[in-house]
Amino acid sequence: MSEQRTVTDRPGAGSPTPPATGATETPPPPWRRLLSGSVGRNLGLVLALLLLVVVGAVTAPDTFTSLDNMLTILRQASIIGVISIGMTLVIISGGIDLSVGAIMGLASVVATIAAVQDLADQLHWSVMIVIALAVGAGAGLVNGIVIAYGKVVAFMATLAMLVAARGLAEILAERRTLVVEERGFITFMNTDILGVDMLIWIFAVVAALGWVLLNRTTFGRRTVAIGGNREAARLAGIDVKRHTMWLYVISGLTAGIAAVMILGRTTAGTSTHGLLYELDAIAAVVVGGTLLIGGRGTITGTVFGVLIFATLTNVFVQNNLNSSVQAVVKGVIIVVAVLLQQRFARPAGRAT
Repeated sequence: MSEQRTVTDRPGAGSPTPPATGATETPPPPWRRLLSGSVGRNLGLVLALLLLVVVGAVTAPDTFTSLDNMLTILRQASIIGVISIGMTLVIISGGIDLSVGAIMGLASVVATIAAVQDLADQLHWSVMIVIALAVGAGAGLVNGIVIAYGKVVAFMATLAMLVAARGLAEILAERRTLVVEERGFITFMNTDILGVDMLIWIFAVVAALGWVLLNRTTFGRRTVAIGGNREAARLAGIDVKRHTMWLYVISGLTAGIAAVMILGRTTAGTSTHGLLYELDAIAAVVVGGTLLIGGRGTITGTVFGVLIFATLTNVFVQNNLNSSVQAVVKGVIIVVAVLLQQRFARPAGRAT
């Protein structure tokens, strides 16, 4: 009897082995799997954009649905859109860049100071473009070095760059508006290709390059890995510091491209260019489905996020509605987007 009790008292001897914890979990319903996937998120953005288009068509049928107005929406979305592409990559990696608007203003000023315009007159107007891109990438490089190697929190480092870049732009411009004198540059930036503005083409090219970089290259996969779990990415052999530095260079470069676009649109460089653009870019990225904590995001979603805000602004303008109400609606959209992220997103654990 004692031997029998010994056998039956062993754990699991007299009863079936309890199932593993994961085996008892019920699979999520199909609607949740759809919403939590990239296809579902983009589908939701498409529906939101179509809803805004319907509202605009109903409330302002004579003007909103015209081809000229559609191109106007795309033109207004283009500059913020370019900045948002760089911002998407940074946020996917778990970072943030508050300096892109100020870098854009600084690049526009440096590209239009007398010395640069004289050099462009002697050589070629493309010198202005090269200078603007170099200023943007250089400022992004400073951000990247301070954040990656100086171990300064991205929020504080880019906030410092925001203040410094805006102040430097004011010093260089002497608080004046610098007019673009190079007619070749103005003509090029205002060229229509197949009836579409150059600004829209630039946005499309940058978005396409950003999509390829994120989805079809090792660089993009490493960006997602760093955002998902920084320590695991380091242990997997990724040079996290160097990769982070290059992400901020890309963000600064997109700000430089935006500076070239704003110069072509306004034919003037000023320290006030890009004011609060960083907030608009972050809002578009978040609405587009990119997690603020990193590890997930799409360029396609960001493009839809930019278009949603541009269309919303246009609907308000077409109906002569108060801009303050527009700001409130934007805020509500951002809050709803963040709540939906928290509801449906399941990011992997991240190292602190």
